[in-house]
Amino acid sequence: MKSVGAKNLQYMGDRVYYSIIITIKGVELEYKKIQDGLIVIDFSCNRFEGDIPEILGNLEGLRVLNLSNNAFTGHIPSSFANLTQLESLDLSQNKLFGKIPPELVQLNFLSNFTVSHNCLTGPIPQGQQFGTFPNTSFEDNRGLCGRPLSKSCGDSDISTPPPSTFEENRSPKLFFEFGWKVVVLGYGCGFVFGVVIGHIVTTRKQDWLIKIFGKKQRQTRISRVNLQVNRRK
Repeated sequence: MKSVGAKNLQYMGDRVYYSIIITIKGVELEYKKIQDGLIVIDFSCNRFEGDIPEILGNLEGLRVLNLSNNAFTGHIPSSFANLTQLESLDLSQNKLFGKIPPELVQLNFLSNFTVSHNCLTGPIPQGQQFGTFPNTSFEDNRGLCGRPLSKSCGDSDISTPPPSTFEENRSPKLFFEFGWKVVVLGYGCGFVFGVVIGHIVTTRKQDWLIKIFGKKQRQTRISRVNLQVNRRK
């Protein structure tokens, strides 16, 4: 794979030919016989994780590299710029972040490039083959900007990330707890305030209350006596 091409086109094996189905440029192709010049790495649809090894950039004879549908993290290796014979690079459906290395613009034979469904950010490199890739090559990377996407690199990301499940689950509960505490606090303060005011009224205004109710009672007695005297007359 470190060789830049086969001198004479031959098929692998002497008497036994190997057949293989490979996804190249989004299309499944079946090869009845494997050519020496067909240098392909297809590790798609596995559970590989961690950073993509920088050493892959030493495989200068590589024509197709498919690492899609895995759990790779980290950045796209800038060493991929050494893969001058590369025709197809598929890194979609991973967890890659950071910027697309601008050095990849140097890959003149690159006719298929897909990094959709990752966490990439920054401007998309411009020029050479990158001017031919469609929107679908970069979709579902909220931080990417520039052509062919409609989002300009000068625009701010209008869309805000949705609240986490933790926040969604906690918010109603917190609101309920807060409201319940306010009600209890208000009830307690009101009760204490009422007791204090009642105590002040009953202690300081006791004489005033006695005068009022005592005067009414005397008036009632006088009225009854006058009524009895009038009846006797």
